[in-house]
Amino acid sequence: MTSTTGSSTRSLFRAEGFSCPSCVAKIEKRVGRLPGVQHVAVKFASGRVEVEHDPALTTADEIIAAIGKAGYPAVLSAF
Repeated sequence: MTSTTGSSTRSLFRAEGFSCPSCVAKIEKRVGRLPGVQHVAVKFASGRVEVEHDPALTTADEIIAAIGKAGYPAVLSAF
């Protein structure tokens, strides 16, 4: 799911393969380095990744790729 406010977009993703809470920091660090990302929140229990970003600088596909590089498969989520 993606919602837009001004130049900022809030996208929701589902990631799999979390084994410990340190996975959260790994994803937040990797995604947070992308240009235009203002906020990243990873929910360990649900595998939900919430990202506030500028879509002109970073697309949902680039965020999915960054989560994948951290070691976790992810998809854009509807909720």
